[in-house]
Amino acid sequence: MISERETSGASVPTGEETKHSALMPGWLGWLGIMVLVLIPIVIVDFRSEEVGLVFDSESLSERVRVFPHDVGRDIGLWIDERIDWMNANLGFFFNAVRTLVSYIFEPLEAFLKWLPWPVVVFALGLVSWALVGRTLAIFSVVGMILLGFFGLWESTMETTALMIVTVTMCIAIAVPIGVWASQSDRLDAILRPILDGMQTMPSFVYLVPAIAFFSLGNPPAVIATLVYAVPPAVRLTNLGIRQVSQETIEATESFGATSWQLMMKVKIPLAMPTIMAGVNQTTLMALAMVVIASLVGASGLGEDVLRGLGRLEPGNAFLAGLGIVFLAVIMDRNTQAFAKKQQESLGVG
Repeated sequence: MISERETSGASVPTGEETKHSALMPGWLGWLGIMVLVLIPIVIVDFRSEEVGLVFDSESLSERVRVFPHDVGRDIGLWIDERIDWMNANLGFFFNAVRTLVSYIFEPLEAFLKWLPWPVVVFALGLVSWALVGRTLAIFSVVGMILLGFFGLWESTMETTALMIVTVTMCIAIAVPIGVWASQSDRLDAILRPILDGMQTMPSFVYLVPAIAFFSLGNPPAVIATLVYAVPPAVRLTNLGIRQVSQETIEATESFGATSWQLMMKVKIPLAMPTIMAGVNQTTLMALAMVVIASLVGASGLGEDVLRGLGRLEPGNAFLAGLGIVFLAVIMDRNTQAFAKKQQESLGVG
């Protein structure tokens, strides 16, 4: 029996032929890349002599075996020069940021240290009871009293001040950027790889620009922690606003609401649970940075952990680390409970 393919006279490609033809451009592309990589190496290895051009195969083999890393050294030197230039020409800006952070952080730290410890413990227990319940209130009170018995009360207040300043600055920066990104697909596309890089970058790397631009002390620790902890709040603010129901937006617009009213009275309130989840993640990431930030001079529980490790006192380092755990649990449960209450009040979920 003669097939339709044979009677038509036209050559119809089979599935296997189609597969091979689809793979051909990919193989050709890789072959072209290899040629472009090897041609400069070969050209460099042709040296002119009196008798003409002589090919040095041994030099070619060495160049192929050893990656040409000298280019990276030039890039590193270029970065160093740019940092020196920025310090020389933008030093006034970095000094202003450092002064502003110190102006906010130091009075808050002094105020928390000045407060009597029973007042702090009672206030924290009351807030935990109101937001979560009796269990967290008891945990908060017992945990803070234990930190006092461990001799870590002042360090705890220093870390609390660092968290308050850092998280407040994160919210002040992340929420407007997240709102803007939710209204602009172009900005969202630009921010996505930047936020990916910020979240995957090793936390120690953030100390490099902090030291380069802000020297040592609490201000560079605040800046490094800020950069490390801000991405979750930006992402979840953007996500929460984008997830607001389109029917709700259309109904609000049909009543003549302006863009500002739509954002402030509809989108942000409905997205508040998601925004608070971002604040929660930002708070925990800031606490995770406490010990690392102590490497650039941050005071508090992180400094106690670092000092205990440096002096081979694992007991003291463990107690300071336990204090960080207490703060993390208290902040995590309270912010989660606040987000849940916002969700229930709006009837979301």
